Amino acid sequence: MIFLESSEIILHIEFQTDPNKNIPFRMADYRLRLYRKFPEKQTHQVVIYLTPSQSPLVHETTFTLKELNHRFNVIRLWEQPTEIFQQYQGLLPFATLSQTSDPEATLRQVTKQIENIADKQVQRNVATSTAIISGIALSKEIIQRLLRSEIMKESVIYQEILREGLAEGEAKGLVKGEEKATNQIALNMLRSNISTDLVAQFTGLTLKQIEKLQKLATKQSQTPKSPRTKRSSKP
Repeated sequence: MIFLESSEIILHIEFQTDPNKNIPFRMADYRLRLYRKFPEKQTHQVVIYLTPSQSPLVHETTFTLKELNHRFNVIRLWEQPTEIFQQYQGLLPFATLSQTSDPEATLRQVTKQIENIADKQVQRNVATSTAIISGIALSKEIIQRLLRSEIMKESVIYQEILREGLAEGEAKGLVKGEEKATNQIALNMLRSNISTDLVAQFTGLTLKQIEKLQKLATKQSQTPKSPRTKRSSKP
């Protein structure tokens, strides 16, 4: 979930990999919370579904409760033309999830575009984001072959995952030394719905080890907690 706030507008984006019957209520709930805090600002809400689905839930755009009727926008990535995502650097990571008949060929094209990004920090961040999101549609082997991991590991996104994992690993004391930090990094990635193949690629853990951590992450996610949000001063 991302909140972007400007002086006049708030953009609320919710990313979903799978259909969820609670999405309409969640969007209405957040809209009322935002109105309570920023009654003078316009709010645009969008749910972005990443994984193709035949469920009618991915077409729901309203929440109705007697006199209350709230509407929000929905984008199903697999229905969107691939060309749109290849026009902007910030959308390149989502290209493989778009309306493409060959995600691997699309990733190959995106990789070439990433290599042409002049700003090296932007290049690293886009490469890392592309690897993570493409893991929904492609295997680890394909992603490793087309995207260079040494570039991704220098990105601020990867470094942030690393810092969070090190800090939380030290605080929780799950295991000793580097193993403790690595396990926490893997947990952070699993909680962000990153595929197990990519978790293995970034951490060096085996799939069996990751499966054990996944069970732990699932167990922890069942404990109620407040949603995490991000806010920026720019739209």
